[in-house]
Amino acid sequence: MKLSTTSQQLLAQLQTVSRVASTRSAVQALSGVQVDASGTTVELRATDMELALRVPLEATVEREGIVVLPARLLLDVARQLPSGPVTLELRTAEQDVEIVAGPAKFQLRTLRAEDFPPLPTPGGDAVVQVPALPLDATIDRVERSASKDETRPILTGVLVSASGTQLRMVATDSYRLSVKETALEVPLSGELEANVPVRALQELRRLISGSDDPDVRITVRENQIIFEHGAATLSSRLIDGQFPNYRQLLPDTYEHELHVPGDELAGVVKRISLMAQKNAPLRLSFAEGQVTVSARTPDVGEASEPLPIPFVGEPFEIGFNPEYLKDGLDSVGSDDVVLKLISPLRPGLIESGDGSGFLYLIMPIRLNV
Repeated sequence: MKLSTTSQQLLAQLQTVSRVASTRSAVQALSGVQVDASGTTVELRATDMELALRVPLEATVEREGIVVLPARLLLDVARQLPSGPVTLELRTAEQDVEIVAGPAKFQLRTLRAEDFPPLPTPGGDAVVQVPALPLDATIDRVERSASKDETRPILTGVLVSASGTQLRMVATDSYRLSVKETALEVPLSGELEANVPVRALQELRRLISGSDDPDVRITVRENQIIFEHGAATLSSRLIDGQFPNYRQLLPDTYEHELHVPGDELAGVVKRISLMAQKNAPLRLSFAEGQVTVSARTPDVGEASEPLPIPFVGEPFEIGFNPEYLKDGLDSVGSDDVVLKLISPLRPGLIESGDGSGFLYLIMPIRLNV
């Protein structure tokens, strides 16, 4: 194998593809980047067996071949190469690849190419084409609610469904729930529903931000989902099992429905949260015409700030995890926020008042007087 490209192109594509290379697998090849030069095209590939990514490299192929090189070391080398042309050449006898850029010359030992697994290929009959920008915006609104607890794998994903003119994503970690429904201008030609690892969707967002392609082509087959965007292909294993029925988690009625200025409430919550440390809750005390947000942590301090809101009824106090409440207010994406409450021990609901189809359910924390 021998190919010529530029150090700028090599670095840009390595920064993208090396993110999914494994950092803890016992199989060395999974910590590498596969360089496939065939015909007139070059593709860089990486996988950790859960997530896989293929990106093209603009290059001239002088001799075909496939090699696997250590991803982290190759990226570090690419960062230090002088600007301009660079060649990569496999030296079979030495079992390395020589990288030459100007006066700089590196020889990197190859990894066992036969240990690098074949990656899923896109295409087929069941391809759903979804506009990239609405897809990106929908992921942004729900991804923070996915669980990080690997002992409950079902909750580490985002339930993605699309059909007709509607795209919906749902995520929950059992302490909060995010739902975002996005209306699409053009009806989809197919439909899909899959529980997708949140890491795959975060990687997809990076691809969307780096390409002008207006669409993402999605294929679901057996236990795999494949995203094509621009010239990149991202594939991921799906999460097995039944995602919770989120509609059963939503209360039927609420005692209070309050329209509040989202930016002002978010600002108060962020300020007062500074004093909610060591797992201390953020307290919201509702009284006629206002809510007082407060927090106190022994040996640290306390803070409070009132905010006028149209509250009417018996005063009550409810506590929330400060980070979860901040996430909900940040994700709502509207200055008109609807806050729906029942009682101090029932979940609260945050909705966007602009009808954008976003809701955020958050469980309360029992308060000690």
